[in-house]
Amino acid sequence: MKKIKYVITCAAALFLASCHDLEVPVENALTSDNFPIKTEHFIQASGPTYTNFRGSIALSYWFLQSLSSDESILPARGGNWYDGARYFQLHQHNWNPDNGQVDGTWNWITGTITTINQNIAVVETAPESPAKQQGLAELKAMRAIAYWVMLDLWGNVPLLTKFGVTEKPTTTPRKDIFAFVEKEMLDAIPSLSGDVNASTYGRPTKFVAYALLAKLYINSEVYTGQKRYDDVVKMCDNIISSKKFALEANFAKMFDIDNGPQIKETIFAVPFDNISGGQFLARYYLHRAMRAKYELPFTPSGAISVQEEFLANFNEEDDVRAKLLLKGKQFLSNGSPIIVKTSKKGFDEDYKGTDGATAVDYHLELVPKLEYRNVAAFDLGNDEKAWAQGYRYIKFSPDKTSTTRNQGNDFTFFRYSDVLLMKAEAIMRGAAATSGDTPLALVNSLRKIRNASEIKELNFDVMLAERGREFCNENWRRNDLIRFGKFEGKWGLKTDSDPNKRLYPIPRSILNINPKLTQNPGY
Repeated sequence: MKKIKYVITCAAALFLASCHDLEVPVENALTSDNFPIKTEHFIQASGPTYTNFRGSIALSYWFLQSLSSDESILPARGGNWYDGARYFQLHQHNWNPDNGQVDGTWNWITGTITTINQNIAVVETAPESPAKQQGLAELKAMRAIAYWVMLDLWGNVPLLTKFGVTEKPTTTPRKDIFAFVEKEMLDAIPSLSGDVNASTYGRPTKFVAYALLAKLYINSEVYTGQKRYDDVVKMCDNIISSKKFALEANFAKMFDIDNGPQIKETIFAVPFDNISGGQFLARYYLHRAMRAKYELPFTPSGAISVQEEFLANFNEEDDVRAKLLLKGKQFLSNGSPIIVKTSKKGFDEDYKGTDGATAVDYHLELVPKLEYRNVAAFDLGNDEKAWAQGYRYIKFSPDKTSTTRNQGNDFTFFRYSDVLLMKAEAIMRGAAATSGDTPLALVNSLRKIRNASEIKELNFDVMLAERGREFCNENWRRNDLIRFGKFEGKWGLKTDSDPNKRLYPIPRSILNINPKLTQNPGY
């Protein structure tokens, strides 16, 4: 079932632009008296909210969440992808207020909040009706999600809830942003839909609200110093008891190009199409020589690899999550080897023989270890040996139907498996168990359907590893490492252990515009 699309209509634009008198009479005109009124009108009027939110969820935001963790790494190869050291900084935890990915993510999420406030102003002009209340609730829930992103990444941030305010805001403390997100979601729940089907896909439902609140509460000790683990269990139980969601037997199918509302494990997803609004994770991970295997109309970038230390999480070959690793010798779909035509020097630029120009047919073999030719430049080299370094993780399947580099796979934000693991973790951290559930039973229920062996003992290291296997590339690793006290660890070339790096700096470009904002400690 593809594809749920976000719609930006001229009807919404009616309220966002100035009007001019026309001498020609217009019949059936859209006015504030007849738009928005119906449920579909409110969905249309809120279209820009979803379009904006989609913008960087799998781009700059993904880079901040994944490349700063032990999950993924984007090294340079012959200078390619160095990009002013922005990815090197994320890996080493020595980023600064000028980092392009930090700046891009701030502009994306604050721009989304501005758009939401604008859309709320439109909807508030409509006559009172249940459809209006649902439309407003959905927009405010989206604003709560956006502010959760901000409090998670930056902590203390400006809080703006009205469109058109010209006064520059001051910084609001993290605990107050937490309270705002909590209240907005709790207030929205009565008016949100309880339906889970194609008509609500990609928009907040009651269950999206419960999932966001569970995520808020499980991180409460990090965000506010206050433990809220019983509240985590309560929110998770609201989702579990609904019986509207289930673990999917086909793990890979959840991330395929035709994923959508038919996936029973999805609680909230960000819809993409491969034309105007695609995500790019498959092309980032695929080696350049894999174009033919996946029948792609473009050459993949081959830029990102799995961090070597992270590979320890995929410790069972039969686990379906481990099967998404691309490793070792690579073959075409028909079983033929993927051959890279090069030379001895082209394969290894350090080759010293006099026959460096001799042709070589190299059977592509991905190896786990990264060997830097230039550590200071984060550079592996620009030969075939370098481009084959690092296993790849192909969770979001390549989109051979695309005529561009865009992927049509919808990006999952909340999944039912996360609900089960959050409940298990909350009980481990002191929450009262409910419904006879134990952390071990909850984790093993997930592992069984993922074809992984049953575990006998559960501790926090085992739980973190399970979350790493389950949610690799889904924007959760940084968040998890911080909560489990592992973000200051060492991996790859990273040795920094400064706890201030749990928050990103407010971009310098923003502070230059608004000196009322307070920079985060350590920057």
